[in-house]
Amino acid sequence: MKHIDFYFDFISPYAYLAFEKLPQALRGMSYGVDYKPILFAGLLASHGQLGPAEIAPKRDWTYRQVLWLAREHGVPLDLPATHPFNPLPLLRLALACSRDGRPNRHVCETLFRHVWQGGADAADPQRLQALTEKMQPLRDPASAEVKQELQHRTSEALAAGLFGVPSLVAEGKTFWGLDSLPMLRQHLSGDAWFGGPQWDAAAALPTGLTRRKAAS
Repeated sequence: MKHIDFYFDFISPYAYLAFEKLPQALRGMSYGVDYKPILFAGLLASHGQLGPAEIAPKRDWTYRQVLWLAREHGVPLDLPATHPFNPLPLLRLALACSRDGRPNRHVCETLFRHVWQGGADAADPQRLQALTEKMQPLRDPASAEVKQELQHRTSEALAAGLFGVPSLVAEGKTFWGLDSLPMLRQHLSGDAWFGGPQWDAAAALPTGLTRRKAAS
């Protein structure tokens, strides 16, 4: 059986789409998944980047593209009432629904759909309270233990070289984004290309120009 670590943040529509499409993309294969909630903003801060929704023209494009992708892939998707939003309560709730910080697929599905189906406010306190009561977490989502687990997961992702969500790690190789699911399948199927020289050569390409950061 193949093993996949699925790193995600509920704030990402691409993570939602990849989550929904993963079973179809890997249909017929034997695999197991560890679902690992992380704070996307933590990756962005570490790499000195803005999120797609923090760049106005990119924000518009992102929402148009994910609505189109959802239609093309047959995945129900409604933009939440506001975006971006604070995903910490949802990330902590996911972790709190298990004793070891490894939420199952049902938990993740419920929380993803809380955000990306129905068009409501994902961070509305009353909705979050109702969701928490429905999920009946095994631990307190606001506990220091759960908060530390989320920090650890995010640090783990950074140590693995991750820069965005969704990131799927299998057999030491990282696949980023919804459009990487066919690559992941080929890799898990034993395609020799993934063990050949081109995979490593891509990381060895010299940098020809480095832009200086603007002075503050």
